Amino acid sequence: MTPPDDDKTEAADKPIGLNTLKPAAGSRKPRKRVGRGHGSGMGKTSGRGHKGAGSRAGSKERPGFEGGQMPIHMRMRKLRGPHMKKSMPFERFRTHTQAVNLLDLEARFEKDDVVTIEAMQAKGLGTRKGVAIKILAKGEITKPLTVHAHGYSASARAAIEAAGGTCHIHSD
Repeated sequence: MTPPDDDKTEAADKPIGLNTLKPAAGSRKPRKRVGRGHGSGMGKTSGRGHKGAGSRAGSKERPGFEGGQMPIHMRMRKLRGPHMKKSMPFERFRTHTQAVNLLDLEARFEKDDVVTIEAMQAKGLGTRKGVAIKILAKGEITKPLTVHAHGYSASARAAIEAAGGTCHIHSD
C-alpha cells in the first residue's frame, strides 16, 4: 500500500481558478436538522420550547425589542410639542466643542500674550470642563497672539497668522 500524497503537492499541481476554490477545512458546518426524533436532541418541539408566541410559526422579534424591558427609544427624552411623540435626535459619535471667537480673544488679551486653555478659562472663555475649545473666525484680530487650543477653523487660523500670531494644537 502506498502512502497518500500530500495535499500541498496535490494543490500545487492543479491550476488555480474560480472552479477550484473551496472553503477552508472546518469553516462550514452542515445545517442542523430539527424535528427528526428525540434521539437527535432536536426532536418534538425542535428547540422552540413549549407553548407561547416563540413556539408558533412566523414568530420573530421585532427590531429594537429588548426582552420586555423598556426599549431605549422609549427611555430617551422626547421632542416637545403637541405632535412630537418621538425621541430626541440620538447622535452617538458627535464630538462636542465649545466655540471661542476671534473677537473674544481681541477684547480680552494684549499684544504678544500667550493664550492657553487656562488663560482663556480665567478670562471667562471656554468654561465647560472636559469639552474641547475650538477657535472660530467671528470678528477680527489685529494683535499677534500665541494661541493654544484644541482646534481651529481654517479662516480663524489664517486670521491669527495674518496678524503675526501662531496657532498651536493643545493635546490633553
